[in-house]
Amino acid sequence: MISAGDTLPDATLTQIGAEGPEEVRISSKLNGRKVVIFAVPGAFTPTCHSAHVPSFMRTKDQFDAKGVDEIICVSVNDPFVMKAWGEATGATDAGLTMLADAASEFTKAIGMDFDAPPAGLIARSKRYAMLVDDGKVVALNLEENPGACEISAGEGLLEAI
Repeated sequence: MISAGDTLPDATLTQIGAEGPEEVRISSKLNGRKVVIFAVPGAFTPTCHSAHVPSFMRTKDQFDAKGVDEIICVSVNDPFVMKAWGEATGATDAGLTMLADAASEFTKAIGMDFDAPPAGLIARSKRYAMLVDDGKVVALNLEENPGACEISAGEGLLEAI
């Protein structure tokens, strides 16, 4: 599993652009930049929808003041769902980037995948938030319980940095 001090592996994520689905290399988002990446078990799921995304919408200005170039939400969902979720929550309008890890490539590469069959969640991402500076993990807040959103919330990551 990835930890503070490690360099993130490259992976291809997806977003919906003007012409439809577009590939996004994670390295293109990280190189020479300070970025927050937070991940959720699923778009539109209760804690993710009512707590996690709103926490980064609330704290975006504070991250901006700390020199963060971009806040990225990653979920093992398809890019169409991520686009709709960004619009439904107001996250897109707030300036958050919603990226889909549809095949769980990035999530598995950093050791953050888990299964919760009773909830219908297979090969999903654990809930975490990290600060990444030029591809290197500076701070990583991982929730032990995927239903909790405390240390991985915007406020929790701000406290860690």
